[in-house]
Amino acid sequence: MLGTVLLVLLALLVLILLQTQLCVCLREIRAASSSSSPMRNATQQSLPGAIIIGVRKGGTRALLEMLNLHPDVEVAKAEVHYFNVEEHFQQGLAWYRAQMPFTLPGQLTVEKTPGYFASPQVPERVWEINPAVRLLLIVRDPAKRLVSDYTQVLHNRLTRHKPYQPLEELLIRQGYIDPTYKALQRSLYYQHLARWLDVFPREQIHVVDGEALIRDPFPELRRAERFLDLPPRIAPSNFYFNTTKGFYCLLSAGGHDKCLDESKGRPHAPLRSQAFRKLCRYFREPNRLFFEMVGHSFSWC
Repeated sequence: MLGTVLLVLLALLVLILLQTQLCVCLREIRAASSSSSPMRNATQQSLPGAIIIGVRKGGTRALLEMLNLHPDVEVAKAEVHYFNVEEHFQQGLAWYRAQMPFTLPGQLTVEKTPGYFASPQVPERVWEINPAVRLLLIVRDPAKRLVSDYTQVLHNRLTRHKPYQPLEELLIRQGYIDPTYKALQRSLYYQHLARWLDVFPREQIHVVDGEALIRDPFPELRRAERFLDLPPRIAPSNFYFNTTKGFYCLLSAGGHDKCLDESKGRPHAPLRSQAFRKLCRYFREPNRLFFEMVGHSFSWC
């Protein structure tokens, strides 16, 4: 009888000791977790150190996603439109910062809003907030960009069952190119860049060749890394050609692949070759002026 009581007491003592040790271990785990969790204590939302300012339908989404392959870069997933939409701008820097991703110390925050490039008020607004910000401008053949711009608007109108005009009716009036057509005005790169250069030094604006980025992404990304003072971490192995889609997709270091959505590579709206040639002739002088400004020529029509 006495032996049984002693066994029971010994068992209870062992249980108490085990419970005490378990509580100590749990406290240590919680303490270590709270001190090392980057999402709780080591992250913050910072204003962008770099902004992709345009151009619309020039490849800004592709450039953003490719930069996001770099471990030292975090990107705002949605277009913010802070500097070019009054309703957003009036909400102030706290609102703008809240749209940014969480970053670790030393990481670069990047946002992209292609509407910034052609908006007259934006350069000074950006300068006032961060005169040291680095600006990325991705450009493509302005005639093709215009057709792509119209194609996106057309798709949106068709989706909403709204009427639309054929591109040629919007582009040509009485046999001449209509200079008031908004999509055409967005393709006059030299006019918009002149406003940015009135505010920012040329060395703070990096021009990315949009056609080269699609054709062979890695060289353009390596140049962008150097411009952003990032260590070279993006490699040719981060890209693979998707034969079904007809363009390069991305492969992260963790083995996750990502292709741009179905709107990328959408067939262009029809435009007669005669009208397209007329458009190309219209852009010859604006293109020449742009080439002089950036110190580089592109093989555009």
